[in-house]
Amino acid sequence: MLKVENLTKKYGSLEVLKGISFEINKGMIYGFLGQNGAGKTTTMNILTGLINYNDGDIYLHGKLLKDNKRDLLQKVGYLPQSPVFYNYMSATEYLGFIGEVNNMDKKLIDSRTKEVLNIVNLTDAAKRRIGGYSGGMKQRLGIAVSMFNSPEILILDEPTSALDPEGRLEILELIEALKAKGTTVFLSTHILSDIERVCDEVSILHEGKLLVSENLEDLKNKYIQPIYDVEFENHCEEIKKSLIPLPWIQNVVTNKNSCSIYVSDINKANNELLKLLANEKNIIKSFNLRKSNLEDIFLRMVNKDGHL
Repeated sequence: MLKVENLTKKYGSLEVLKGISFEINKGMIYGFLGQNGAGKTTTMNILTGLINYNDGDIYLHGKLLKDNKRDLLQKVGYLPQSPVFYNYMSATEYLGFIGEVNNMDKKLIDSRTKEVLNIVNLTDAAKRRIGGYSGGMKQRLGIAVSMFNSPEILILDEPTSALDPEGRLEILELIEALKAKGTTVFLSTHILSDIERVCDEVSILHEGKLLVSENLEDLKNKYIQPIYDVEFENHCEEIKKSLIPLPWIQNVVTNKNSCSIYVSDINKANNELLKLLANEKNIIKSFNLRKSNLEDIFLRMVNKDGHL
């Protein structure tokens, strides 16, 4: 659906984007992850036509964006990080204003206003002044504005960064609901737990370079080192002596009755580890493979030592 090839952006001698490439398929939630200053907002401003770029190509539905800008950008909705509203207006009035600016028919404006306010769960607050909205309500209204022209892809810039936990949950649930309706979502954030909750694929951007772009589960399986957490009935310091010599075990960390076993071959561990531990004559109380964590991947990839 959306394809970016070797995108480069410079401000004078400062190269903000250094030839990044990625592809987003229809109907997915695509996570664009990076620290502040990595180049995320610059990328989104380019994709939404707000700023130009130096080199590279952008395709939407196979058509080159720079040659079909007016038509293609009508298929794109955008929520900036800090949306601005006229606080004296109600949500209904503001969306009506948006429709008029886009030369939409009055009947279409009215029907679309009701539709999008229902989608973002603001129907009951439709006639309240926006100035009295909570942060989460304003973000939901921002999403309603971004999808008012029925775009095929929504680009959301840090939609949960300034919200409390309840507001964040509201927005994430809304994003999941939009996907269920077939909307493609490009979600830019530095909040790793949000990416893990809703995204199908993820890119990690660091200092203008795209370090990885991959299916989230494949990324976890590829880059997260498997760790087995085991709890015994008695102290287990001696377990190191029998496990460390094995070539598929990288490290064993013990703490009284528990140990964490780091392995390099998960298939080998699944077949043999529990049998080996059972021979230790120390009763096993629990045996768990630790869930992969995107934070581990992110921290390892942005470290300049290059160890993955």
